[in-house]
Amino acid sequence: MIVAALLIFGLVLLVVGGELLVRGAVQVASRLGVSPLIIGLTLVGFGTSTPELVTSVQAGLSGSPGIAYGNIVGSNIANIFLILGLAALITPILVSANALKRDSAVMVGVAVLFTCLAWAMPFGVAVGAVFIGLLAAYILFAIWQERRVVGTDHGAVFDKSAAAQIADPALEQGQTRPGSLILSLAIAIAGLVAVIIGGKFLVDGAVQLARGIGISETIIGLTIVALGTSLPELVTSVMAALRKETDMAFGNIVGSNIYNILGIGGVTALIAPSNVPEQIIGFDSLVMIGASAILVFMAASHLQIRRVEGGVLLAGYIGYVAWIWPI
Repeated sequence: MIVAALLIFGLVLLVVGGELLVRGAVQVASRLGVSPLIIGLTLVGFGTSTPELVTSVQAGLSGSPGIAYGNIVGSNIANIFLILGLAALITPILVSANALKRDSAVMVGVAVLFTCLAWAMPFGVAVGAVFIGLLAAYILFAIWQERRVVGTDHGAVFDKSAAAQIADPALEQGQTRPGSLILSLAIAIAGLVAVIIGGKFLVDGAVQLARGIGISETIIGLTIVALGTSLPELVTSVMAALRKETDMAFGNIVGSNIYNILGIGGVTALIAPSNVPEQIIGFDSLVMIGASAILVFMAASHLQIRRVEGGVLLAGYIGYVAWIWPI
């Protein structure tokens, strides 16, 4: 009962705190005159990945790399198989050519890079710096490209931000809202505190659960923790599907997977250097690569993810969890 309470309370704090953090930061940036495009592609885009970030860093600092990197890899697998599968079952997911050509290739590439580096060396400061540098270059290129976009053929980073704004219209940019700069800062700080505390509760609960039922922390990280921290992506993708903004659902998942590896993996490696567990290197990261490749193949075949393909993706997630979870 105590473990369940820790997990639930931690997840609630992560989700609510993450929303407050992003909303407050966006309001501060808006009042300081930052471009709506820049806000969307940085604060909103990266901010919606805050639950994964804080949880992985907390787990790394607590000496639980299985939870830290299981959360990253498990979230990416869940994003493709579970979340995009559910969204496609609601309505076929359209795929923008830009997100497919550029961002899908980046998603597969960083998944391969993660696996190769994890096999070759510990994830320390050097790997973290490489990941963060690649993410910065990717975002800068996305900003440059989005400024040149005519029409609706946006990339994944833009779609990730737009999907978050569908789920929470309060994040919409370019509007002046009542309230002071100090109040906006207070909201952001309160959100940050809630996320940090929530991450601590979630990690502690996950560790206690693993010890209590006698399974590895890595499996807990790949499943329960990964599912919990992926709730924002689930909400935004389902909302986008219900609103028929299906290209945003696709871009949201692709963008989130890129952020997870380069951003969350990079920060975790910088702050809490460790080895990626062998189980993840030898199996789960390969599943992540395979899931990414399957998604690209499905998207390229018809420029959409059809309902039957959504069912295949969802079945893939059920099969994956059944395979790794001890009976």
